[in-house]
Amino acid sequence: MKGALIPFQKNLVIRMDNIRFILVVTFAMLVFMLWQAWEQDYNPKPEVATISSPAIAKNKEDLPSTNVAQSSLPAGSEAQNTDSAPVLTSPTAKTVKIKTDVIALEIDLQGATVTNLDLLSYPIEKANNVVNSLRQMVGMQPAEINTAPVRLFNNNPEKIFVAQSGLIADSGSTTAPNHYTVFTNEKDSYTLQEGQDSLSVPLTWTDNQGLVITKVFTFTRGSYEIKLDQTVKNSSGKAWSGRQYSQLLKTQDKAGKGNMLTGGMRAYDGGVIYTEKSKYQKISFDDMADETLDVTSKGGWTAMIQHYFASAWIPPADQENHFYTKELKDGRYVIGTYSPTAVVEPNTEARFASQLFAGPKIQPLMEKVSQGLELTVDYSVLTFIGKPIYSLLNLIHGVIGNWGLAIMGVTFCIKLLFFPLSQSSFRSMAKMRKIQPRLKELQDRFKDDRPRFNTEMMNLYKKEKVNPLGGCLPILIQIPVFMALYWVLSETVEFRQAPFMLWIQDLSIQDPFYILPVIMGISMKIQQGLNPAPIDPIQAKVMKMFPIVFTVFFLFFPAGLVLYWVINNTLSIIQQTYITKQIEKEG
Repeated sequence: MKGALIPFQKNLVIRMDNIRFILVVTFAMLVFMLWQAWEQDYNPKPEVATISSPAIAKNKEDLPSTNVAQSSLPAGSEAQNTDSAPVLTSPTAKTVKIKTDVIALEIDLQGATVTNLDLLSYPIEKANNVVNSLRQMVGMQPAEINTAPVRLFNNNPEKIFVAQSGLIADSGSTTAPNHYTVFTNEKDSYTLQEGQDSLSVPLTWTDNQGLVITKVFTFTRGSYEIKLDQTVKNSSGKAWSGRQYSQLLKTQDKAGKGNMLTGGMRAYDGGVIYTEKSKYQKISFDDMADETLDVTSKGGWTAMIQHYFASAWIPPADQENHFYTKELKDGRYVIGTYSPTAVVEPNTEARFASQLFAGPKIQPLMEKVSQGLELTVDYSVLTFIGKPIYSLLNLIHGVIGNWGLAIMGVTFCIKLLFFPLSQSSFRSMAKMRKIQPRLKELQDRFKDDRPRFNTEMMNLYKKEKVNPLGGCLPILIQIPVFMALYWVLSETVEFRQAPFMLWIQDLSIQDPFYILPVIMGISMKIQQGLNPAPIDPIQAKVMKMFPIVFTVFFLFFPAGLVLYWVINNTLSIIQQTYITKQIEKEG
């Protein structure tokens, strides 16, 4: 029996001798793939949205497909030919301009379509006077900065993204206004005045037979929610029946797709639905092209999401809603919902309600808007780690008021959480470091007898009570935490353009002067000096290169992620130095 265990022990020794090296190499590969993802998604500068004349595609094919006859298009909609190419809105089409304290947008009177929505608190690029001053001091030209606000909805024909809504009448009823119908309005612009909490924008349409439709958009101070009420007043002398619909129409952005590491989830740009049964579910543009969505659920919502920002139509939570998608011509896609049929008897009126969210993906804010809307902030398969990290970051930031200090606080909390485990690991590594001369002596003595060397090495480990695998635990622990923090920093809009101190004025992008990555490389080199060197000379040479390799990768990582690594390494160095000295004193 004992003889049978000898081959197993030899193999185990070989595995333990190499496993730490393999883990470090694996971690380096993960860092490399994350770096590739970051370069792909963030290195290109964002383009400025071109402001052009209103040009929203109008074609009957983008109306929701229901059991309603498509002949319910309103007279004069000019959209009767579904086989022709989309006809663009006339350049003379009127728009109503609305401005609140957080958004500025336009509503096209043809269809009451929400378009050209700017997020006033989110510039494309942040003015960084500190960095520009430093650049001038070293003789460099100041960087050109585009401080225009991010444009979420857009009527540019090349990048159409609009929020449409309307009514569809059942067969036998008179026509109803959809997103091709021209509405009327008394004013050309509305502004939320100082001290004013809300702003209402009414639009009206009538069929001259007693049917009057009023669409009222309501805006609230400090909010990215837009409430929409569609009132049907029936004075036609006969019953009217129909339903409301709300949909998002968008062209596909070909850039910024996912990568091998993230499985396509990184910086996801596409459709999303939330239903009572399936909960949160992505409906990509490819999914829309492959299959038309046809789902009914109570409550729920539909959305188009992108990096940092989301747009969602939210129908009433207490009604049965039908979810649908469509692939249209010219690379356009539609995702939306329509309501159950409502009957409006003569001389009565009925109201259809819905809500549009268009803004940043701030989780506490979105949780108040609708159930599950905060899930649009996607931390991939590591959500179970990313969510607690975000919550802790948010908690610390609420006290300190600085996201950089919050990252430092979270790093300290993570170290405290794993303190007993890292304590044990560092003790094991210190013991391994202490017996390195004896291992080297065994290697020289039995250099021609590898099996004997493995046996003697195993006996030495047992005698000194050393676990060769113990030093691998810090690496194993850091890999999921590191990747989860990568997702948090990448997907959390609060870190976008968040300042830290001195030259770090945006934690979501790379250090403009590469100071933090260099400090990280130095700290990694110091920590490497506290670890036992591999016995294999080739592995030892490769390990010496890792601080340089990691520094190169981290040059292009967001400053917040590098800051975490610097603080983590610093705390590890302090802890490991203390433990190593204690082990050495034991004799």
